[in-house]
Amino acid sequence: MSEEHLNQYLGQEVILDVQGMFVYAGILADCSEKYYVLENADVHDLRDSSTTRELYVIESKIHGVRANRKKVLVSVSDVISLSLLCDVIE
Repeated sequence: MSEEHLNQYLGQEVILDVQGMFVYAGILADCSEKYYVLENADVHDLRDSSTTRELYVIESKIHGVRANRKKVLVSVSDVISLSLLCDVIE
């Protein structure tokens, strides 16, 4: 994704799907070649709940992001997809 495309996501609530059993939701505050920086973020470990990845994402859209971190850095190499929360289809 080009820097121009990523800049459109800055300051907005996003969902980061990663290769492991985690999903990240929060405000995309910054990005570099190595990290996405999320603020007011929820780091959700799918092993800790019976919910699926998709259900968690839909619930985040409906109820809002339940932040458990002020700031988190997510490795770009681990990210499979980046989506605007408002683009999630219920």
